[in-house]
Amino acid sequence: MGFLFIFFKSLSENKPFPRSCFYHFICFLYFMLTLPFFSITPAQASRCRTYCGTIPINYPFGIDDGCGSPYYRHILVCSDSGNLELRTPSGRYQVHSISYSDPHIIVADPFMWNCQDGNHFRATRPFSLDTSTHFTLSSQNDYLFFNCSEKNVIVRPKPMFCERFPDQCDSTCDSASYLCRHLPGCATALGGSSCCSYYPKATESLRLMLEYCASYTSIYWRNGANSPYDQVAEYGIRIDFDIPVTTHCLECQDMMKGGGTCGFDIQSQNFMCLCNDRNVTSYCKDHGTSRQHSRAGVIAGTVTGVSAAGALGVGAGIWYWKKVRAKAPVTCGVQSTENRLF
Repeated sequence: MGFLFIFFKSLSENKPFPRSCFYHFICFLYFMLTLPFFSITPAQASRCRTYCGTIPINYPFGIDDGCGSPYYRHILVCSDSGNLELRTPSGRYQVHSISYSDPHIIVADPFMWNCQDGNHFRATRPFSLDTSTHFTLSSQNDYLFFNCSEKNVIVRPKPMFCERFPDQCDSTCDSASYLCRHLPGCATALGGSSCCSYYPKATESLRLMLEYCASYTSIYWRNGANSPYDQVAEYGIRIDFDIPVTTHCLECQDMMKGGGTCGFDIQSQNFMCLCNDRNVTSYCKDHGTSRQHSRAGVIAGTVTGVSAAGALGVGAGIWYWKKVRAKAPVTCGVQSTENRLF
């Protein structure tokens, strides 16, 4: 930075700036002006990650901010180890799979009872979803509760008519359910503990059940080899989700129109089509009045302002160089560890 000191000292003493230092000044100015530009170029051209581990990440989801639908922003997280996690008010849960044809997510709750627990029930906490999101607990989930207090919970076999009129049997925890008699993977794991099946209508009813039951677990029904007539019971929580369909997104994804990725502006959350080299408000091959937009947002605006100021600075430097060109050169000063640039 020694040449900067010499430059300002020359101005204050009304002396010519050493010609041998001028070259270093121009190089430094160019370096400082172009550094921010190179730092944001990869961010503008980068595409959204389409996988976390082995799980595909497609619209409406995104693990990079500005990708997918803003309705699911900051909900899915890809950990450093490559595990996809779902964020809810009750915690973070590992995602086992995502289906986009039959929109649902399967997550595992490590606090729920599992076969290895047997009769040793651990302290658990109820799973919950944010009601403001486009997620819902699937009706294909069955919840099993263990060692419930019969003084506080109605535990009894459900009559046959409950299959036809389930609304008339909501308050009963079915002690004769199929899953209690055929626990997936460990039919005899409970030993002498009691089990009943109950579908809570809301998180609050789940909390109330857990106040009077030792533990619980969730079992979902996945389609087997002979789907849809063959279904297999497995431990986990099935969560259904909506896929917002918009004309803008369909046009953006159309391969005939550039095959972009649906995203959104991280500040306004308005729709944005993410292309290889730019982001637009319509589709990648739209060369009309489509507004180009940088994913760097405010940073890009700052660079533009700095570049304009830099152009003025370079112009002023050239003018000053012409002014001192006819004057005798002097040395650039002693090169020490305090004023060396390289």
